Amino acid sequence: MEFHKATLDNGLQIVAEQSPAAHSVAVGFFVRTGSRDETQEVSGVSHFLEHMVFKGTDRFAADDVNRIFDEIGAKYNASTSEEVTLFYGAVLPEYLPRIFDLLAEILRPSLRTDDFEMEKKVILEEIGRYEDEPTFTAYETLMQTHFAGHPLGQCILGTVDSINALTADQMRGYFNQRYLAGNITLAVAGNFDWDEVLALAEKHCINWPAGDPGRTVTEAQPPGGVEVITNPSSHHQHIMQMTPAPPSAHPDRYAAELLGVIVGDDSGSRMYWDLVDPGYAEIAEMSYNDYDGSGVYLMYCGCAPDQTAENMRRIETIFNEVNVKGVTEEELMQAKNKVSSRIVLRSERPMGRLGALGSNWLYRGEYRSVEDDLDVIDGITTDDIRRLLDEYPLGQTTTTAVGPLESLNGEAS
Repeated sequence: MEFHKATLDNGLQIVAEQSPAAHSVAVGFFVRTGSRDETQEVSGVSHFLEHMVFKGTDRFAADDVNRIFDEIGAKYNASTSEEVTLFYGAVLPEYLPRIFDLLAEILRPSLRTDDFEMEKKVILEEIGRYEDEPTFTAYETLMQTHFAGHPLGQCILGTVDSINALTADQMRGYFNQRYLAGNITLAVAGNFDWDEVLALAEKHCINWPAGDPGRTVTEAQPPGGVEVITNPSSHHQHIMQMTPAPPSAHPDRYAAELLGVIVGDDSGSRMYWDLVDPGYAEIAEMSYNDYDGSGVYLMYCGCAPDQTAENMRRIETIFNEVNVKGVTEEELMQAKNKVSSRIVLRSERPMGRLGALGSNWLYRGEYRSVEDDLDVIDGITTDDIRRLLDEYPLGQTTTTAVGPLESLNGEAS
């Protein structure tokens, strides 16, 4: 594999990992914008805008966009997170010019008012569907509580009120502010010709407005607390917890990922053996999530309501034991094997490499090969995990629960 990089005169950054043995090529435009970059007045606009990008341009109607993707056999999609909006697709190498043209074209959408008003109904329906899901309610409440007063606490979908109040002009203003060339990274992975990629970028992207709106990045100082939402119709109690962990640029982020696997992987972890295998919980997991300037360990437990209090104590016991005693060599080796296998298996397809390629550049301005990541993981020791725990101990800083219980120590309603 060979790495290439370039920057257009307007500030668009291009990173590419060339693999001549691959049978496909993946292209992604990573826009450094998400719910954390919104004001309360336009909450949900990033995700709404992601939808609107596919509603057509001056060249293509919405039907044309879908038709062309289908004609070239593309696997394509888009996503919005707290920090990134991503538009991507993978095709056979001979269709690189067409998918490049199409992706670049839709990133200059028409944003017609009629389309906006029609799509607003779709967004409101989506919010309604998610609000019916206890895990979504628990997660959104957890983010808002843990990151209270911090931009990461803003909801990706927005609210019914914020979407109803949002105008097409507000969306156009947000687009003009955030979709500048200097705020976008183009990533390409797989089988391609680098000179062709540069030529396509010059042809389709050079006229994009220059500029970089930036982002205020501060580490969150979570106030903590417990929030219980009673849902009498739910048969399970859904508990989520967060506690601070290393941010995305922290050197111990790999150790944090391994710790998450040791403590809360969906099989073979401490939480699995102590809660799931004995039948105390249907699911009990913990993972490491990293953001710009902040990070969290995220725990989720789904169980019968009458097991909730005892499961909370079991999880607290696991956390305390790990904080005091650290992890064993055997646990660390198993976690290394799991994480290394996932990295390698994901990297075998250009689409799998695209996410790592774009994210590493967007968050840290660095290129990391598969071998680079494997070497770092292989070199992590139990002393590294100890140092991580001293700085970022496991805990139950913020808790939210959705289910029939009125309190985590109380009776069902």
